[in-house]
Amino acid sequence: MEIGAVIAAAGMSSRMGDFKPMLNIGSISIAQRVVATLRQAGARRIVVVTGYKAEELEWHLARSGVVFLRNEAYGTTQMFDSALIGLRYLKDKCERVLFTPVDIPLFTSSTVEALLKSGAELACPVCEGRTGHPILMSSRVIERVLTDSGEGGLQGALSRCGLPMERVEVSDRGVLLDADTPADYAGLVEMHNSQLVRPVLELSVARERKFLDSRVAMLLSLTDETHSVRMACSRMQLSYSSGWNAINLLESELGYPVVVRTQGGAKGGRSQLTERGRELLRAYEQYSRRVREAAEAIFAECFPDLL
Repeated sequence: MEIGAVIAAAGMSSRMGDFKPMLNIGSISIAQRVVATLRQAGARRIVVVTGYKAEELEWHLARSGVVFLRNEAYGTTQMFDSALIGLRYLKDKCERVLFTPVDIPLFTSSTVEALLKSGAELACPVCEGRTGHPILMSSRVIERVLTDSGEGGLQGALSRCGLPMERVEVSDRGVLLDADTPADYAGLVEMHNSQLVRPVLELSVARERKFLDSRVAMLLSLTDETHSVRMACSRMQLSYSSGWNAINLLESELGYPVVVRTQGGAKGGRSQLTERGRELLRAYEQYSRRVREAAEAIFAECFPDLL
């Protein structure tokens, strides 16, 4: 199964006085940096739980290849509630899940890789004797967190899950640094460096026109999962007409149906992938994974100084 990630980004940024996820560090925003680092380290399904200024943040990240879920009660709930929304969504889809608040943007992909290589069911990074983020959880830990009372937030739930927290020593101070206040943010900007250098690939399949890429693959996956093109588009912050245009182009170029539509009665219509559509999606995901693995190895060989 895949590695997943949950980014809690529903808070109101009251202490900062500005909307933290969209503040820039270098040329990209805090939220974009967290997504990029998790993606670089191998997280394929990334969920961003939004709330305050949800639509604004979703449009900002619309082309990042993430799934958006909303904490509609963001004003009266805690970060733990946002964590539950994301963990509940990923619990049957990913073997292990990374969790982080959006305002801890400077941890490195090497730290995430160290957590994954630990083999632990529950782990957190430790730097200078202090624990930080992201936190790694197995599907078994997630099941227990989802049934917890919630007393003491996520930390309390993890302490009661019955599995020990493995402390993974790292030299990455980014695991400790958040952006709660303007002074914190100034410190993050000062620390910003080239640690995010990585190969960036946009993999597309085309004849005369591109008809399959990572966004179309996500649209297909979410359509099959939700049985609704409309809901799939909503989770991607993609217009309904654009979603259908992408599917129609795909089917036209392939010459066979990928999505089956059924007319609905009182409950509305349903959509799901055909078997050939599922085979296409599996093939694209395998192709994408193998190309990225090869590209990362070649990048490390060609640009050792940048790593």
